[in-house]
Amino acid sequence: MDIHKNVLITGGTGMIGSRLTPMLQEKGYQVSHLSRSRKGNETVKTYLWDIQKQEIEPEALQQADYIVHLAGASLADQRWTESRKKLIIKSRTDSTRLLHDTIAQLGEHQIKAFVSASGISIYGSDTGSTEMFENSPKGNEFIVDVVKQWEASVDEIKRLNIRTVKLRTGIVLSMEGGALAKIVQPIKFGVGAPLGNGQQYMSWIHIDDICRMFIHALENEEVNDVYNAVAPRPVTNEELTQSAAKILHKPLFIPKVPAFALRLVFGEMASIVLGGNKVSGQKIQKTGFDFKYKRIDAALADLLK
Repeated sequence: MDIHKNVLITGGTGMIGSRLTPMLQEKGYQVSHLSRSRKGNETVKTYLWDIQKQEIEPEALQQADYIVHLAGASLADQRWTESRKKLIIKSRTDSTRLLHDTIAQLGEHQIKAFVSASGISIYGSDTGSTEMFENSPKGNEFIVDVVKQWEASVDEIKRLNIRTVKLRTGIVLSMEGGALAKIVQPIKFGVGAPLGNGQQYMSWIHIDDICRMFIHALENEEVNDVYNAVAPRPVTNEELTQSAAKILHKPLFIPKVPAFALRLVFGEMASIVLGGNKVSGQKIQKTGFDFKYKRIDAALADLLK
Protein backbone atom coordinates (compact mmCIF):
# COMPACT_ATOMS: atom_id res chain seq x y z
CA MET A 1 0.00 0.00 0.00
CA ASP A 2 1.18 3.53 -0.87
CA ILE A 3 1.83 5.19 2.48
CA HIS A 4 1.01 8.63 1.09
CA LYS A 5 -2.71 7.92 1.11
CA ASN A 6 -4.71 10.69 2.76
CA VAL A 7 -7.89 9.90 4.68
CA LEU A 8 -10.22 12.77 5.59
CA ILE A 9 -12.56 11.99 8.52
CA THR A 10 -15.68 13.94 9.44
CA GLY A 11 -16.71 13.45 13.08
CA GLY A 12 -13.10 12.47 13.76
CA THR A 13 -13.21 13.34 17.47
CA GLY A 14 -16.28 11.18 18.17
CA MET A 15 -16.21 7.67 19.63
CA ILE A 16 -15.43 5.85 16.35
CA GLY A 17 -13.27 8.61 14.84
CA SER A 18 -11.07 8.83 17.95
CA ARG A 19 -10.19 5.14 17.67
CA LEU A 20 -10.09 4.96 13.86
CA THR A 21 -7.59 7.85 13.58
CA PRO A 22 -4.66 6.12 15.36
CA MET A 23 -5.51 2.77 13.72
CA LEU A 24 -5.18 4.40 10.28
CA GLN A 25 -1.98 6.18 11.31
CA GLU A 26 -0.48 2.88 12.48
CA LYS A 27 -1.09 1.54 8.96
CA GLY A 28 0.80 4.48 7.45
CA TYR A 29 -2.11 6.66 6.37
CA GLN A 30 -2.02 10.43 6.61
CA VAL A 31 -5.19 11.42 8.50
CA SER A 32 -6.94 14.79 8.59
CA HIS A 33 -10.20 15.84 10.24
CA LEU A 34 -13.05 18.12 9.23
CA SER A 35 -14.31 19.98 12.28
CA ARG A 36 -16.08 23.11 13.47
CA SER A 37 -12.94 24.16 15.39
CA ARG A 38 -9.20 23.58 15.16
CA LYS A 39 -9.13 22.17 18.69
CA GLY A 40 -8.99 18.40 18.58
CA ASN A 41 -6.44 15.72 17.85
CA GLU A 42 -2.93 17.22 17.77
CA THR A 43 -1.57 14.40 15.58
CA VAL A 44 -3.80 15.33 12.62
CA LYS A 45 -4.36 18.40 10.47
CA THR A 46 -7.81 19.85 11.09
CA TYR A 47 -9.74 21.64 8.36
CA LEU A 48 -12.76 23.79 9.15
CA TRP A 49 -16.33 23.44 7.93
CA ASP A 50 -19.61 25.09 8.88
CA ILE A 51 -22.52 22.84 7.96
CA GLN A 52 -25.19 25.46 8.65
CA LYS A 53 -23.51 28.01 6.37
CA GLN A 54 -22.56 25.23 3.90
CA GLU A 55 -18.90 26.34 3.99
CA ILE A 56 -15.81 24.16 3.91
CA GLU A 57 -12.07 24.66 3.41
CA PRO A 58 -11.67 23.31 -0.14
CA GLU A 59 -8.10 22.11 0.55
CA ALA A 60 -9.58 19.42 2.83
CA LEU A 61 -11.09 17.70 -0.20
CA GLN A 62 -8.37 18.61 -2.68
CA GLN A 63 -5.81 16.55 -0.73
CA ALA A 64 -8.10 13.63 0.17
CA ASP A 65 -7.72 10.16 -1.35
CA TYR A 66 -10.48 8.73 0.85
CA ILE A 67 -13.29 10.16 2.97
CA VAL A 68 -14.75 8.54 6.08
CA HIS A 69 -18.04 10.25 6.98
CA LEU A 70 -18.99 9.89 10.66
CA ALA A 71 -20.51 13.30 11.39
CA GLY A 72 -24.02 13.49 12.85
CA ALA A 73 -25.76 14.59 16.05
CA SER A 74 -26.09 11.77 18.60
CA LEU A 75 -29.41 9.93 18.78
CA ALA A 76 -29.04 9.21 22.49
CA ASP A 77 -27.74 12.46 24.02
CA GLN A 78 -31.02 14.34 24.50
CA ARG A 79 -34.79 13.80 24.46
CA TRP A 80 -36.31 13.84 20.97
CA THR A 81 -38.02 17.22 20.86
CA GLU A 82 -39.15 18.38 17.41
CA SER A 83 -36.11 20.69 17.15
CA ARG A 84 -33.77 17.87 18.23
CA LYS A 85 -35.28 15.55 15.60
CA LYS A 86 -34.65 18.16 12.89
CA LEU A 87 -31.05 18.55 14.05
CA ILE A 88 -30.47 14.77 14.05
CA ILE A 89 -31.56 14.55 10.40
CA LYS A 90 -30.03 17.80 9.12
CA SER A 91 -26.64 17.16 10.76
CA ARG A 92 -26.41 14.03 8.58
CA THR A 93 -27.99 15.15 5.31
CA ASP A 94 -26.66 18.72 5.22
CA SER A 95 -23.10 17.59 6.02
CA THR A 96 -23.23 15.02 3.21
CA ARG A 97 -24.68 17.58 0.79
CA LEU A 98 -21.86 20.01 1.63
CA LEU A 99 -19.27 17.31 0.86
CA HIS A 100 -21.07 16.38 -2.38
CA ASP A 101 -21.39 19.97 -3.63
CA THR A 102 -17.79 20.85 -2.79
CA ILE A 103 -16.42 17.75 -4.56
CA ALA A 104 -18.63 18.52 -7.58
CA GLN A 105 -17.31 22.10 -7.71
CA LEU A 106 -13.69 20.92 -7.53
CA GLY A 107 -14.02 19.36 -10.95
CA GLU A 108 -10.84 17.30 -10.66
CA HIS A 109 -10.28 15.31 -7.49
CA GLN A 110 -8.40 12.16 -6.39
CA ILE A 111 -11.07 10.68 -4.10
CA LYS A 112 -11.17 6.91 -4.59
CA ALA A 113 -13.75 5.95 -1.97
CA PHE A 114 -16.33 7.50 0.34
CA VAL A 115 -17.24 5.33 3.34
CA SER A 116 -20.11 6.54 5.48
CA ALA A 117 -21.58 5.46 8.77
CA SER A 118 -25.26 4.49 8.68
CA GLY A 119 -27.44 2.59 11.15
CA ILE A 120 -29.25 -0.72 11.63
CA SER A 121 -32.15 1.35 12.97
CA ILE A 122 -33.25 1.57 9.30
CA TYR A 123 -35.04 -1.75 9.91
CA GLY A 124 -37.12 -0.25 12.75
CA SER A 125 -36.67 0.15 16.50
CA ASP A 126 -38.02 -3.33 17.23
CA THR A 127 -37.89 -6.19 14.73
CA GLY A 128 -38.08 -8.93 17.37
CA SER A 129 -36.24 -12.17 16.65
CA THR A 130 -36.55 -11.94 12.84
CA GLU A 131 -33.08 -11.88 11.28
CA MET A 132 -32.56 -8.72 9.26
CA PHE A 133 -30.45 -8.55 6.09
CA GLU A 134 -29.42 -5.57 3.96
CA ASN A 135 -32.44 -6.07 1.67
CA SER A 136 -34.97 -6.64 4.50
CA PRO A 137 -38.04 -4.36 4.58
CA LYS A 138 -37.57 -0.99 6.27
CA GLY A 139 -39.61 0.22 9.21
CA ASN A 140 -41.80 3.33 9.40
CA GLU A 141 -40.89 5.64 12.30
CA PHE A 142 -38.56 8.53 13.12
CA ILE A 143 -35.28 6.59 13.46
CA VAL A 144 -36.01 4.77 10.18
CA ASP A 145 -36.59 8.09 8.43
CA VAL A 146 -33.25 9.39 9.80
CA VAL A 147 -31.30 6.55 8.19
CA LYS A 148 -33.30 6.58 4.93
CA GLN A 149 -32.60 10.28 4.41
CA TRP A 150 -28.97 9.84 5.50
CA GLU A 151 -28.36 6.99 3.03
CA ALA A 152 -30.15 8.85 0.23
CA SER A 153 -27.80 11.82 0.73
CA VAL A 154 -24.77 9.47 0.64
CA ASP A 155 -26.05 7.90 -2.60
CA GLU A 156 -25.62 11.31 -4.28
CA ILE A 157 -21.83 10.91 -3.81
CA LYS A 158 -22.01 7.81 -6.03
CA ARG A 159 -23.12 10.00 -8.91
CA LEU A 160 -19.70 11.69 -8.81
CA ASN A 161 -18.17 8.35 -9.87
CA ILE A 162 -16.80 7.67 -6.39
CA ARG A 163 -17.03 4.18 -4.89
CA THR A 164 -19.46 4.64 -2.03
CA VAL A 165 -19.97 2.35 0.98
CA LYS A 166 -22.57 2.63 3.76
CA LEU A 167 -21.87 0.69 6.95
CA ARG A 168 -25.10 0.16 8.90
CA THR A 169 -23.57 0.23 12.34
CA GLY A 170 -25.02 -1.74 15.23
CA ILE A 171 -24.43 -1.02 18.94
CA VAL A 172 -20.74 -0.09 19.14
CA LEU A 173 -19.17 -1.45 22.31
CA SER A 174 -16.59 0.93 23.77
CA MET A 175 -15.81 2.29 27.21
CA GLU A 176 -15.28 5.75 25.66
CA GLY A 177 -19.00 6.36 25.11
CA GLY A 178 -22.11 4.79 23.64
CA ALA A 179 -24.39 2.19 25.21
CA LEU A 180 -21.86 0.00 27.04
CA ALA A 181 -20.64 2.68 29.46
CA LYS A 182 -24.28 3.38 30.41
CA ILE A 183 -25.10 -0.34 30.88
CA VAL A 184 -21.96 -1.02 32.93
CA GLN A 185 -22.25 1.92 35.35
CA PRO A 186 -25.15 0.52 37.47
CA ILE A 187 -23.58 -2.98 37.35
CA LYS A 188 -20.39 -1.60 38.92
CA PHE A 189 -22.52 -0.27 41.82
CA GLY A 190 -24.26 -3.64 42.20
CA VAL A 191 -27.63 -2.41 40.85
CA GLY A 192 -27.38 -3.50 37.22
CA ALA A 193 -30.48 -5.06 35.67
CA PRO A 194 -31.77 -5.98 32.21
CA LEU A 195 -33.94 -3.30 30.56
CA GLY A 196 -37.62 -3.90 29.80
CA ASN A 197 -38.22 -7.64 29.40
CA GLY A 198 -34.52 -8.19 28.63
CA GLN A 199 -35.34 -10.33 25.58
CA GLN A 200 -34.76 -7.60 22.98
CA TYR A 201 -31.87 -8.42 20.65
CA MET A 202 -28.76 -6.25 20.62
CA SER A 203 -26.73 -6.46 17.42
CA TRP A 204 -23.36 -5.27 18.68
CA ILE A 205 -19.84 -4.72 17.37
CA HIS A 206 -16.54 -4.11 19.22
CA ILE A 207 -15.06 -0.63 18.63
CA ASP A 208 -11.89 -2.14 17.12
CA ASP A 209 -13.89 -4.28 14.69
CA ILE A 210 -15.99 -1.36 13.42
CA CYS A 211 -12.77 0.62 12.85
CA ARG A 212 -11.16 -2.36 11.09
CA MET A 213 -14.30 -2.60 8.94
CA PHE A 214 -14.00 1.05 7.86
CA ILE A 215 -10.37 0.37 6.87
CA HIS A 216 -11.41 -2.83 5.05
CA ALA A 217 -14.02 -0.81 3.12
CA LEU A 218 -11.45 1.82 2.16
CA GLU A 219 -8.86 -0.69 0.98
CA ASN A 220 -11.03 -3.20 -0.91
CA GLU A 221 -12.40 -2.06 -4.22
CA GLU A 222 -14.98 -4.86 -4.37
CA VAL A 223 -16.64 -3.48 -1.22
CA ASN A 224 -19.51 -1.38 -2.54
CA ASP A 225 -22.91 -0.08 -1.46
CA VAL A 226 -24.44 -1.16 1.88
CA TYR A 227 -23.36 -3.60 4.64
CA ASN A 228 -24.56 -4.39 8.14
CA ALA A 229 -21.73 -3.62 10.56
CA VAL A 230 -22.55 -6.08 13.34
CA ALA A 231 -20.73 -9.03 14.94
CA PRO A 232 -21.85 -12.56 13.92
CA ARG A 233 -23.67 -13.39 17.20
CA PRO A 234 -26.30 -10.90 18.37
CA VAL A 235 -27.32 -11.32 22.04
CA THR A 236 -30.34 -10.30 24.09
CA ASN A 237 -30.14 -7.37 26.48
CA GLU A 238 -30.31 -9.85 29.36
CA GLU A 239 -27.40 -11.92 27.98
CA LEU A 240 -25.23 -8.84 27.52
CA THR A 241 -26.05 -7.57 31.04
CA GLN A 242 -25.34 -10.99 32.58
CA SER A 243 -22.05 -11.33 30.69
CA ALA A 244 -20.88 -7.87 31.83
CA ALA A 245 -21.86 -8.61 35.47
CA LYS A 246 -19.97 -11.93 35.37
CA ILE A 247 -16.79 -10.30 34.05
CA LEU A 248 -17.04 -7.53 36.67
CA HIS A 249 -17.83 -10.09 39.43
CA LYS A 250 -20.98 -8.19 40.37
CA PRO A 251 -24.49 -9.46 41.17
CA LEU A 252 -27.47 -8.41 39.03
CA PHE A 253 -30.32 -6.54 40.64
CA ILE A 254 -33.74 -8.14 40.24
CA PRO A 255 -36.34 -7.15 39.03
CA LYS A 256 -35.69 -5.84 35.53
CA VAL A 257 -36.05 -2.12 34.83
CA PRO A 258 -39.70 -1.76 33.69
CA ALA A 259 -40.51 -0.31 30.28
CA PHE A 260 -42.82 2.40 31.66
CA ALA A 261 -39.97 3.76 33.85
CA LEU A 262 -37.67 4.00 30.84
CA ARG A 263 -40.39 5.80 28.84
CA LEU A 264 -40.82 8.29 31.68
CA VAL A 265 -37.09 9.07 31.69
CA PHE A 266 -36.34 8.98 27.96
CA GLY A 267 -39.66 9.69 26.24
CA GLU A 268 -39.82 8.52 22.61
CA MET A 269 -36.07 7.83 22.72
CA ALA A 270 -36.79 4.84 25.00
CA SER A 271 -37.61 2.90 21.81
CA ILE A 272 -33.83 2.58 21.27
CA VAL A 273 -33.33 0.52 24.45
CA LEU A 274 -36.72 -1.21 24.67
CA GLY A 275 -36.71 -2.38 21.06
CA GLY A 276 -34.12 -4.62 19.45
CA ASN A 277 -32.82 -5.98 16.16
CA LYS A 278 -31.31 -9.32 15.27
CA VAL A 279 -29.13 -8.32 12.33
CA SER A 280 -26.94 -10.46 10.06
CA GLY A 281 -23.32 -9.51 9.34
CA GLN A 282 -22.83 -12.22 6.69
CA LYS A 283 -22.58 -9.89 3.69
CA ILE A 284 -19.45 -8.05 4.89
CA GLN A 285 -17.85 -11.37 5.90
CA LYS A 286 -18.28 -12.59 2.31
CA THR A 287 -15.98 -9.75 1.19
CA GLY A 288 -13.19 -11.27 3.32
CA PHE A 289 -13.70 -9.29 6.50
CA ASP A 290 -12.88 -11.34 9.60
CA PHE A 291 -14.16 -10.23 12.99
CA LYS A 292 -11.64 -10.20 15.82
CA TYR A 293 -14.47 -10.30 18.39
CA LYS A 294 -17.19 -12.74 17.37
CA ARG A 295 -18.60 -13.48 20.84
CA ILE A 296 -19.93 -11.05 23.42
CA ASP A 297 -17.93 -12.54 26.32
CA ALA A 298 -14.62 -12.03 24.46
CA ALA A 299 -15.57 -8.47 23.46
CA LEU A 300 -16.60 -7.52 26.99
CA ALA A 301 -13.57 -9.21 28.56
CA ASP A 302 -11.34 -7.04 26.37
CA LEU A 303 -13.24 -3.81 27.08
CA LEU A 304 -13.85 -4.30 30.80
CA LYS A 305 -10.46 -5.70 31.76
